Order: sequence, then C-alpha cells, then structure tokens
Amino acid sequence: MERPIGIFDSGVGGTSIWKEIVQLLPMEDTLYLADSKNAPYGTKSKEEILQLSIKNTEILLEKGAKIIVVACNTATTNAIDHLRKNYQVPFIGIEPAIKPAALRTTTKKVGVLATKGTLSSSLFHNTSKMHAAGIQVFEQEGKGLVPLVEAGKARSEEAQFLLEKYVSPMLTEGIDCLVLGCTHYPYLLPILRKIVPKNVQIIDSGFAVAKQTKAILKSQGLLKSGTKGVEHVFFTNGNTYTLRFFVSGGAQKISYVNF
Repeated sequence: MERPIGIFDSGVGGTSIWKEIVQLLPMEDTLYLADSKNAPYGTKSKEEILQLSIKNTEILLEKGAKIIVVACNTATTNAIDHLRKNYQVPFIGIEPAIKPAALRTTTKKVGVLATKGTLSSSLFHNTSKMHAAGIQVFEQEGKGLVPLVEAGKARSEEAQFLLEKYVSPMLTEGIDCLVLGCTHYPYLLPILRKIVPKNVQIIDSGFAVAKQTKAILKSQGLLKSGTKGVEHVFFTNGNTYTLRFFVSGGAQKISYVNF
C-alpha cells in the first residue's frame, strides 16, 4: 500500500523511533508529527494527553497515514487504548522496556528513567506487575530532560548535572539495567554512557517498535508495493531547525512543514 506510516510525538524525541523504522523499512514513506508546542506531555493531565493524542491522530489520518506509531511513552500509556477503540487504522505503542530488562537483570534490580505521566499511568504499573515479579524496580522521573533535548542541549552541562542526579541513586542501589522510558532519552546516551558503568545495560524500545510496525504492516497487507521514490514529511508546530538537527537526510527526500 502506497500510503505512509504516521508517527507522532510531543516533539523531536520520537525521531529516535523514526530512525529505527526507516532503517528496518527503507522503502516506506513516513509522516512525522512533532507537537513541540505542547512538549513535554509528561507533566500534563491524562485528559490533556488524550486530547492532544486525538488531535495528532486526526491530523495524520487526514494526511493519509495507513498505520500510526505513537512514538511517545506518555501518550501510549495514557491514550492508546482510546485511540485503538475509536479509529480504524492499526496503532503501535511504545512503553518502557520492563520485560527485556527483567529478563536480562542478574542483580534483580532495574532502574526506569521516565516522565511523570508515564510512571503514574496504569499501563506502566500493569506492565511492571506482569513482567517484573521478583524484580526491584527503581522509578525516577526525568524532570527537565525533555525540554533540554527539545532545545538541542542534549549534551550540555545542565543535562549531565540532571542525569547524574537522577541515575546515581539507582546505581548505588545496584541496578544492572537502566530502562529509558521516554523517546527523547536516547539522545542523552553520549552523557549516560559516561555516567553508567559498562556492566549496566541501557535499554530502550526503538528497535522493538520498528519490528512490531513491520510485523503489523506485513500481517495486514499494508507494506508498500510500489517502487517509486521514498518520501519523508515532518510536520512541526515548533522550530523546523530543531527537527533538521535530529534528522539526517542522506539520499532521502525530506520535507519540513509547519502546522
């Protein structure tokens, strides 16, 4: 099917998911919606997150999306059930990778760095209960990290200060897996790798989301069949410069549009 894959996030963080999808599905067209004006979602109420997710979904459907990837942990944990019940296209969600962390840990201690909106959601708690029986899960809100990434300051001294403040107590507790529970956080990896010892695995959900997207497209006969060139369109209500900073064009046709 020639229609594009739709992806939305509260800003530029979901481009970490977009990159994984493009790598796994290089012939697919994509539409990416960055709701930077309303970032971060993690500090908003459940009702606000739901309304923003509905708005983003309807914009992507209007522009022809055949599947929608909710590339935001907070939007997934607070809104995806509603979206699946009320719209006909398939939805792929993203949530903290508790299951793989629980399978890999040897100390039985796992850290989760996420937004307040994700950590307080029932989906997050149900996932933890289901997959982390017998595992100590140390939750930490990454307050202030999303705005720094949105401002292009993912490698700043301020980001390092906050990460050390948030991660050090979990390391002291003896975690050997650190789950990144927000799609903005992979952009903090250069600093995290300096802070976190090599024996601690850092886990995010990017590749798993791309794999699930491919599986659903294939099972529903939605994979692109034509051979025409690939196009990626990015919509933002923020600064297009910020998006350009995070997205590498290469030989692909990429357009940036304000909405």
